[in-house]
Amino acid sequence: MKPALLDEPGEDLALALENGWLPIREVARQTGVNAVTLRAWERRYGLIVPQRTPKGHRLFSAEHVQRIQAILTWLNRGVPVSQVKGLIDSAQGSPEPMENEWQSLRQHLVSAISELAERRVDDAFNQAMALYPPRTLCEQLMLPLLNELEQRWQGQFGAQMERVFFLSWLRSKFGARIYHNNRQLHGAPLLLVNHSDLPLEPHLWLSAWLASSADCPVEVFDWPLPVGELALAVEHLQPRAVLLYSSKALQVPALSKLLGGISCPTVIAGPTVCIHHAELGVLTQDIPELSVAEDLLSAHQLLIQRGIV
Repeated sequence: MKPALLDEPGEDLALALENGWLPIREVARQTGVNAVTLRAWERRYGLIVPQRTPKGHRLFSAEHVQRIQAILTWLNRGVPVSQVKGLIDSAQGSPEPMENEWQSLRQHLVSAISELAERRVDDAFNQAMALYPPRTLCEQLMLPLLNELEQRWQGQFGAQMERVFFLSWLRSKFGARIYHNNRQLHGAPLLLVNHSDLPLEPHLWLSAWLASSADCPVEVFDWPLPVGELALAVEHLQPRAVLLYSSKALQVPALSKLLGGISCPTVIAGPTVCIHHAELGVLTQDIPELSVAEDLLSAHQLLIQRGIV
């Protein structure tokens, strides 16, 4: 039901909320699109045009929320935000073939990474982050970019230099954002552990960023813990859940011991799930709180479904 219209000279914020209007923070909570992005969509593309109070507070209706959900549907299909308004307003079924802006952005980032141009990398990502929700950015930009870089780095001279440069930037970037978010959040954290035995595991940090962006405190251990010490960390931190990310083969019997004594929900994510699909399937039957996910997006969706983030 559409809320009552605002009075002509204006009505105050409290009365507008009583009449069914939603403040931007509530719309961000319902849709997962943060306030910065909602304002950018309005200012740059006219995608969402909220009502305003005399003091400038943005107010949204249920129809606005539905439109945001429609925008997200297009974005999750890979359509750049610059094309979405025309598609929604014309009720077009599919976009006309156009230059893929995601591909252009990835090429720009690859070029900047090859030149170790940190400011260019940072500026390009900051601009994208202002326009897209974290999950869309992961799915359409960061994961394809990582795949493209891994192919580029196969046997190429300077590959290790580029890898260390980019993954160090990624950890610093998301580590800083997570630190800032954690200072403003309360409650039990999600504990993420790099179980890959690989330094600078980018998917671990992307997983942490997705959870943190959903207002979930996170703690990141970027190195494997020995048997016994994971349970000790859980005892100290009292996390809402544990996420183990591994891109390598596991010793499943040792994994069973590692998880011993942990009573909170646990998720094992990463390519290791494909490697040990049958063994982990048996393990989840023995440990009711254990779940598995083949990639970070599936892991994030699983955490949402279980009410963890």
